[in-house]
Amino acid sequence: MSGRRDLVRRVAGRVRREMRDRRQPYRGMGLTALAQEFGSDKWGVHRYTPHYQRHFAPLRDREMLVLELGIGGYAREQQGGASLRMWKWFFPRAQVVGVDIQDKSFVDEPRVHSFKGSQTDRGLMRRIVKRFGPPTIVIDDGSHRPPHVIKSFGILFPMLADGGLYAIEDIQTSYWPDWKGSLDPDDPTTSMAMVKRLLDGLNHEEFLDDAYEPSYTDLHVVAVHCYHNLVIIEKGDNREGSNKRRANRKWYAERARGSD
Repeated sequence: MSGRRDLVRRVAGRVRREMRDRRQPYRGMGLTALAQEFGSDKWGVHRYTPHYQRHFAPLRDREMLVLELGIGGYAREQQGGASLRMWKWFFPRAQVVGVDIQDKSFVDEPRVHSFKGSQTDRGLMRRIVKRFGPPTIVIDDGSHRPPHVIKSFGILFPMLADGGLYAIEDIQTSYWPDWKGSLDPDDPTTSMAMVKRLLDGLNHEEFLDDAYEPSYTDLHVVAVHCYHNLVIIEKGDNREGSNKRRANRKWYAERARGSD
């Protein structure tokens, strides 16, 4: 009987959401107001929505895929999806997809889709991209553990559309050993260490080692915006050229003499 009641609740909830969608009561609201309306912790517990508003607003009316890792709501059954609904109403023409290790299919509604699986499952991410196209926005609100954050970025950043944005939330776990972080801010295995490497990669054309082979992120990360507990990474073509040979004539001349 409990299974039947759960099914009835799911269907009733879906009908209510579809009726609400037809009324379109939240169209045009800002992200902070939408977070408050739907109960997303991206405002309140955190202060992410003003930063997201700044970066995401130019994309608001685009047809695209918004992919969020982690759907939330683990305290009890039938919880979660607040942020997915927030994104749906902020991006009125987007398909919003959430990935979670738990079954969150009760959040599914027009333009909101859930997938059960790991945030580091490359095959799952490929299936999502095959169905919806490359994501224009990725939000990593998953496990927050640096090994997962780093692996997810390695999988999804190459799949991100040009001009897209990749957000990593709760990056403070880099400094927390219980979350697979480290007390050492210079530990190379943390999420923040990855971000610091991206900053170096932004300037790969200025490296004086001519044998250096730029990585994928060196060539495609064009900006890294760091806020308290939040990082937003922009994708594009990071090949602007350099004046390093003209500015470092003496260094190159001495190096050439030393090789004779």
